[in-house]
Amino acid sequence: MAYEEQIEKSVTRIFKAVFPNTVNHYDTLFGGTAMHLMDEVAFITATRFTKMRTVTVSSDRIDFKKPIPHGTIIELVGTVIHVGNTSLKVRVDIYVEQMYLDHREHAISGIFTFVAIDENKKPIPIKVPA
Repeated sequence: MAYEEQIEKSVTRIFKAVFPNTVNHYDTLFGGTAMHLMDEVAFITATRFTKMRTVTVSSDRIDFKKPIPHGTIIELVGTVIHVGNTSLKVRVDIYVEQMYLDHREHAISGIFTFVAIDENKKPIPIKVPA
């Protein structure tokens, strides 16, 4: 499988409804909840790409561009954007849609770095197709 095809096959999309138990006192998605969901999607993306054990080692800048009100639907999209020797970077974007309107906006984006590990939790090279 070609490198680009492996990236495309690992793109991960998850949809969630924003319920009252996930919002803050402003009635918008709590930032910590958004980051938790983003890390989960990034992990799934990294695992689908590498087919190896991976762990989060850092999260780069996370930009909150639009508030996400309760009663909306969010789509989280994870995409591999860089592969190194033992690590890879995954970009996660969150889009918000109104439940009963045809309207969608980009709300949050962030980059997460993962390292492939062996059974002893030591970094190992990521296998990339030729």
